[in-house]
Amino acid sequence: MKNYQKYQRGYFMPPKSEMKWARKEYIDKAPAWCSVDLRDGNQALVVPMSLEEKLEFFQFLVEVGFKEIEVGFPAASETEYEFTRALIEKNLIPDDVVIQVLTQSREHIIQKTFEALKGCKKAIVHLYNSTSLAQREQVFRRSKDEIKEIAVSGAKLLKEFAEKTEGDFLFEYSPESFTGTEPEYALEVCNEVIDIWEPTPERKVIINLPVTVEMSLPHVYASQIEYMSDNMNRRDSVIISLHPHNDRGCAVADSELGLLAGGDRIEGTLFGNGERTGNVDIVTLAMNMFSHGVDPELNFENLPLIVGAYERLTGMSVGERTPYAGRLVFAAFSGSHQDAIAKGMKWREEKQLDTWSVPYLPIDPVDVGREYESDVIRINSQSGKGGIGYLMEKQFGYDLPPKMREVFGYAVKSVSDHMHKELSPEEVLGIFKKDFINLETPMRLIECHYVQRNGIEAEVTVELNGDTLVLAGHGNGRLDAVCNALCDRYHPGFSVATYKEHALEKGSKSQAVTYIEISNGTESSWGAGMDTDIMTASVNALISAINRLK
Repeated sequence: MKNYQKYQRGYFMPPKSEMKWARKEYIDKAPAWCSVDLRDGNQALVVPMSLEEKLEFFQFLVEVGFKEIEVGFPAASETEYEFTRALIEKNLIPDDVVIQVLTQSREHIIQKTFEALKGCKKAIVHLYNSTSLAQREQVFRRSKDEIKEIAVSGAKLLKEFAEKTEGDFLFEYSPESFTGTEPEYALEVCNEVIDIWEPTPERKVIINLPVTVEMSLPHVYASQIEYMSDNMNRRDSVIISLHPHNDRGCAVADSELGLLAGGDRIEGTLFGNGERTGNVDIVTLAMNMFSHGVDPELNFENLPLIVGAYERLTGMSVGERTPYAGRLVFAAFSGSHQDAIAKGMKWREEKQLDTWSVPYLPIDPVDVGREYESDVIRINSQSGKGGIGYLMEKQFGYDLPPKMREVFGYAVKSVSDHMHKELSPEEVLGIFKKDFINLETPMRLIECHYVQRNGIEAEVTVELNGDTLVLAGHGNGRLDAVCNALCDRYHPGFSVATYKEHALEKGSKSQAVTYIEISNGTESSWGAGMDTDIMTASVNALISAINRLK
């Protein structure tokens, strides 16, 4: 590919990295979550949300379980100022929820920010300024000391305004573009801010270390976080927050490794909405923890409902393959995958397991509001007997014998291939009813009579191509006698090779269903019969199998 030589690595490894985080196996507790959907997410929308939509979205985030929500940049626009005031004046902030507002390190902006927060029970004031080499040289054209002074003066102003403004205020500082900043310099700036704010273990401050632009592999970010965590002043009084963006598609990995390396808090958005490629997707992060048996302390038990609300309020779409939430993420079209899932589900039933371990399904879809029948086993031309059989059993109550599942599976795949589309469960059932159950062409059962004489004698009346015929047969049972009456006449050498029956547990509980395979040793045919009388169902299945012989 052309022009690759023009790109240089713009990040900085810390002066030392012990990589202690690499020896940790998993994240064992949920971080503090802060939703920035109403700031980062909203400013990235083609059409930003109205005041009414933002109020509804705020309530939506509260219901999901967020305890910290960044509501905007009050000094940036009248809408964001009015939104902050509306939340406070209408008493819409629950006592256990803290709002967060963003401000630059400029006195008139900080003043406007505190005016917006007047009367707020509790709020986080988030101060930021850019510290990266590129920003210092190209945008501000200032020295390290001059850039540090912006942070220091802002930290002092926050302290001054907090003391004279009604409300309870916590402080947060971000060296914006942290990943493009020399770690030693970022540490120097953060430590000066911390010393000005004088936090205590009882009243901590937040130092947010953002991946404003993703520049490196995730392990580099983890090493940067570890360096900051190990060398930060008053570490027991500081909450280290992570704010990854997704320019390289690694925001989730950055977050997970960053938490292992010392991070305590995550700022992100639902489904990763945000500028450019977006912020870290909190749904994916939280569900990854859930899949390891860790309570994420957010409620994603009905993801279809959450997706619907998100799409309606933002105008964005959640992709079909978005982890955990996408419409197709649990769908199995492959025959081998479907078969493995069906067997895994049966194993859980047999063993009565409480823990989850099913091939191809990292979590139980039911735990996020999905259904096995409509969401997991999806039928198209790539499907197999296992998945199709599982669908027929779980959704409609038909427990087909293994060999019949294979025959029926080919019939279903043929229809899907011919139609060039996925088949709905009802369409699959329709194929079964049309091609296998109670077939009456060319032969139709009229009635049967049985006499016990040296076994069983059967007199079978059928209609064949418009003619009524009465046939007799003898066997060691009623079905055997009927089979001999019909097969000896029309298909010599064929006999019942497989027989299975059960009550139809779904639909009509009074119905019995029977499956029969007839074979002459080299050729076979399957049929199914259904009736309130098990013998009639069996004869119907036999005639269906005969009718399917070519």
